[in-house]
Amino acid sequence: MLLFKILFWLGILTIVYSYAGYGLLVWFLLRAKKLAGRARPEIATPAPADLPSVTLIIAAYNEEDFIRQKIDNTLSLDYPHDKFRIIFITDGSSDATPRLAGGYDRITVLHRPERKGKVAAMHRAMQHVTTPIVIFSDANTLLNKESIYNIARHYQDPKTGGVAGEKKITETGTGKVAGIGEGIYWKYESFLKKMDAALYTVVGAAGELFSIRTELYEPVGDNVLLDDFVISLRVCQKGYRVHYEPGAYAMETPSASLKEERKRKIRISAGAFQSMGILIDLLNLFKYPILSFQYISHRVLRWTACPLLLPVVFIANLILVIEGGGVLYQLVMAGQILFYVAAMAGWLLANRNVKSKLLYVPYYFFFLNFSLYQGFFRHLKGRQSVLWDKARRETPTPAQ
Repeated sequence: MLLFKILFWLGILTIVYSYAGYGLLVWFLLRAKKLAGRARPEIATPAPADLPSVTLIIAAYNEEDFIRQKIDNTLSLDYPHDKFRIIFITDGSSDATPRLAGGYDRITVLHRPERKGKVAAMHRAMQHVTTPIVIFSDANTLLNKESIYNIARHYQDPKTGGVAGEKKITETGTGKVAGIGEGIYWKYESFLKKMDAALYTVVGAAGELFSIRTELYEPVGDNVLLDDFVISLRVCQKGYRVHYEPGAYAMETPSASLKEERKRKIRISAGAFQSMGILIDLLNLFKYPILSFQYISHRVLRWTACPLLLPVVFIANLILVIEGGGVLYQLVMAGQILFYVAAMAGWLLANRNVKSKLLYVPYYFFFLNFSLYQGFFRHLKGRQSVLWDKARRETPTPAQ
């Protein structure tokens, strides 16, 4: 009985801490810093003459259906033209993407017929960057007009090594449910990133929109799946901070279907386990006290301990109920059963494209953790190639 109680409570506390407790702890720490007068000061508004020169790199692979919209959006961004360089790298594209991107004077297009993956394209594009700041954005996202300015202003602080923008999942008006869980997840992630940055640094940027000082860029290997995550954390390992800027956001439509979302999540999960191997030094709390605390709490526990402990908690709870552990264990068991029934109902409704946010949240939670199992085994077998069939997204409406 004692062993199962230990497993039960250790599992419960770890899962709750990873998904909710860490955020609450950081919130209290930030409140304490504010009361002690140690809150981070607001970033000053620089004059146009004081803005740094920046290069925006966009890796575009077979994006002929969206590339014109992306280019129009990019050219409309509010930043001095003489300080703003744009590079589209279209390596491997077999459609009209290189030709369409090459029809604009302000855009530099880099193209090779060989397809080696996004990270290889980024490494090649970096050889053409001469500005002190480089910004990365995905080809299937749209940026808000002030995004480049809001990112660049943070580099007045010499301790700033990078800036992470916000990712927003937009509504398309199609009525599909695939984007409900994804949208809720990214709102939650954005909240945590904002608090992480206020405490010390963002724990890994998203490739839809992030930037670093060019001199801090470090190639991570052409086989790396989550290049944005690894690149930004290596900046932190050098002693710099990655800020979070909600005023710079990338808008992306939801996955076109649950099947497409599953494909994307499994790939990300495989990349998570690969990244933990690459960033093994970040598990050393003595070497990186605050950064490691954030990394383990926000990422590692959620990727490793939580999916492993969910079935452990269920089995331990069941045994404790059978052995007459008491009313508390019976209530928790009933709650777990209700949660998984709700997850199953959410899955059934989602497959029929019936909206139900109440049921879709438990389904998406289960879906995330199950994807981690699938990603882990794919990582072990080495089956997740850096070259992959990108997940289809819903078609954005003209208003977007």
